Amino acid sequence: MNDELALECSSFIVHRSSLVHLLEALQAQFPDSSKTTLRQMLQGGRVRVNGEVEKDAKREIAAGDAVDVVSRAVARQLPPGLTILHEDADVIVVLKSHGLLTVATERERETTAQAHLNTYLGAVRREERVHVVHRLDRETSGVLVFAKNFHARERLKEQFAEHSVERLYVAIVEGTMDPPRGTIRSHLFERRDLKMVSVEPRPEAKLAVTHYRTIESNARYSMLEVTLETGRKNQIRAHLSEAGHPVAGDRMYGATTNPLDRLGLHAKHLGFIHPTTGKKLSFTSPVPSSFGGLFAPTRS
Repeated sequence: MNDELALECSSFIVHRSSLVHLLEALQAQFPDSSKTTLRQMLQGGRVRVNGEVEKDAKREIAAGDAVDVVSRAVARQLPPGLTILHEDADVIVVLKSHGLLTVATERERETTAQAHLNTYLGAVRREERVHVVHRLDRETSGVLVFAKNFHARERLKEQFAEHSVERLYVAIVEGTMDPPRGTIRSHLFERRDLKMVSVEPRPEAKLAVTHYRTIESNARYSMLEVTLETGRKNQIRAHLSEAGHPVAGDRMYGATTNPLDRLGLHAKHLGFIHPTTGKKLSFTSPVPSSFGGLFAPTRS
């Protein structure tokens, strides 16, 4: 029998009284499949334990644990630019590549992180649509969280509104920040052309607070770590541009160079309190290698 034929979508509950490793549980469920095939299935993100993706073959499984196996067709519902970092009954955390919209626009409704996740969830469990909690610009890469139900959405939105969510970005900017670390505060207002600008305090303008520190620099560019107290539209891009150092590749906010062939902004870290369990969850994604490449020493 072809190993893959035994590994179509399947769900089972472990009934053994003693703890077993996940690989053992899978072997018992799919006796015609080799260990190699089962390990490949695990590494491909096709196994979930109690709703969460699990790749560790030695994960201990207890009686009552639910194990779900999805087919390759379902596993491929997500495009290469979208990777699941965590999934449970309430939230799904992903790593989004640059160039992918978070949500639909009037011009693009299908090729978005939200649309891909809706397709993915429908193929796995026919669950309801994901709920948007926050966004990243199309050309910004990094960590995003979506809610899987109304309760989770409201609890997460409360955390974003209270500014209690941990958010750390890495930005490549033109020139050298002076001072090398500091805080930028202003009231941001969205113009008719959709560009955010700092204005005098007024009802329609929102307070924005951005902290930055320089971690690398050379004659042309600087790499910054940026943390947000607030989460306004284009906040980092607007503040750094108004400081005289636009994000590389950001023509809308005054950049004159594009060394990365993309916007030089990456959402590196996201931390929040789980909306149901109350547990602190933190996710960190690698900084794109091209960012560091701008500061690599040249060889003669």
